[in-house]
Amino acid sequence: MFNQTLNIIKFPILHEILIEIKDILKFQLNNYENNEDFTKDFNKKTLNKKNFTIITDHSNQNFIKNPLFDEGQILFFKVLPLRITEIIDKINVQLIKQKYNFQSNFIIKNYNLDINSRIITNNKIELKLTEREIDVLLFLNENKTPQSIDNLQTKVWGYSSGLETHTVETHVYRLRKKIKDKFCDEDFIVSRDNGYLIK
Repeated sequence: MFNQTLNIIKFPILHEILIEIKDILKFQLNNYENNEDFTKDFNKKTLNKKNFTIITDHSNQNFIKNPLFDEGQILFFKVLPLRITEIIDKINVQLIKQKYNFQSNFIIKNYNLDINSRIITNNKIELKLTEREIDVLLFLNENKTPQSIDNLQTKVWGYSSGLETHTVETHVYRLRKKIKDKFCDEDFIVSRDNGYLIK
């Protein structure tokens, strides 16, 4: 699931409106009274491109140039007032574009993974992956400790029981072999006694 967060900075009225309808929104809400609080939180959580920011104060132009995040992460409402439906539409369109861009350029080690086209690339060499293989890569990349077959079975396949562990092992084996054969890389997914790891 692609969880996105809307970070509202110096726009309390918008936060009050959106908090009232938060149950129907497809993103999480964070509210910040000033740039400094947001920047501290941004640094502390090491937020990534899945997060999104609204800035309305025209004096905040320099904040847009902050190297911590891309301009594509900012929706700047220059003309107010706006209807709430217009605001929601603008937010949703921007989040969809952002999600697509994020999925088109996901870095794992020295590889580029395009989730949209299901292609992993290294040094201009491309390998087509299945959706399940992408799920495995994303899960392993997200977890910095070895993941057991049981954990992969539960978290990636969504089964707590009923799926034979050799099915998972076969998928991981085939994925490792595909990467080894295509990129001559035996250490992309590492096998440990307690599971598999991307390090």
